[in-house]
Amino acid sequence: MKRKNASLCGNVFMGLGLVVMVLGFVGAVMNHVPQFSLPPVVASGAVLAIFVGAVVWLAGARIGGREEINDRYFWVRHFDKRCRRDGH
Repeated sequence: MKRKNASLCGNVFMGLGLVVMVLGFVGAVMNHVPQFSLPPVVASGAVLAIFVGAVVWLAGARIGGREEINDRYFWVRHFDKRCRRDGH
């Protein structure tokens, strides 16, 4: 897969994961509102949708090649001695 196609596919999966997570969150909140009287299966499905959305988001980040940049930035920011301000 070419880099442009991989980036596009990763962005699509990340967007899809975000939508699934938001819908899962909305379903979980709506389950606590007594006016809707949703069955208990919807609550479990909503929580599962949040986790499935997170996995799809991470898969999209992996396909698009974005997880290494974030990991390296976190490592440099918190653990690299050259970038810390402890010596001042």
